[in-house]
Amino acid sequence: MELRLVLLGGFRLLAGDDQIAVGSGTERLLAFLGLDSRPVSRHLMAAMLWPDAPERRAHASLRSALVRLDGNGKRLLHIGTSEIRLAPGTDVDFRRARDLAQRILDPAAPVDADDLGARAVDLLSHDLLPGWYDDWVLAPAAEWRQLRLHALEALSALFLESGRHADAVAAACVAVGADPLRESACAALIRAHLAEGNQAEALRRFELYERGLRHELGLRPTSRIRQLIADLHPR
Repeated sequence: MELRLVLLGGFRLLAGDDQIAVGSGTERLLAFLGLDSRPVSRHLMAAMLWPDAPERRAHASLRSALVRLDGNGKRLLHIGTSEIRLAPGTDVDFRRARDLAQRILDPAAPVDADDLGARAVDLLSHDLLPGWYDDWVLAPAAEWRQLRLHALEALSALFLESGRHADAVAAACVAVGADPLRESACAALIRAHLAEGNQAEALRRFELYERGLRHELGLRPTSRIRQLIADLHPR
């Protein structure tokens, strides 16, 4: 049965719909390799996974971790003398989600029907390895968060263009839920509510945003977002 590596919303290794338990060391190895499709040198992997250890000890820790891999871990890896990578064809949700976000944001990239559906919204709904604080996770997690928020906002606009108002609201809601004080996300949700004629929802969303912005940051909404509801609630 095909193994799937899940990094969005938390680490999971799945065989079909069944979750496979693996040790913490195996989790870290697989998660590190799952972030990129390219092979990783043993030297870099040892340095990143054991950053506080001397070089010789870090390499010894990597060798030990590879020896301790269980059967499922070994199935997923191609281990060379100088490089390690996930086996080609391994399904990694983070890679699929990143590719989707990049297609949505690239005007020159073809966007097919599968890219414009509830499954796309779901794929863009989760952070990368939340609760993991290793340095090698924090940077890609921060980059992914920004990428997925931009993609969700763009996806909401694409839904609006095709008259799919409920899907536009759903995509924008996920973006707002991830960052309630993000103006572009709030504006996307207001536009979606207005497009389907829900003026009260649009105004309520603006007022929630305005109140949160004032209480959390001491700021006021910009004129750009105010203009969206100017006819509903003149200020």
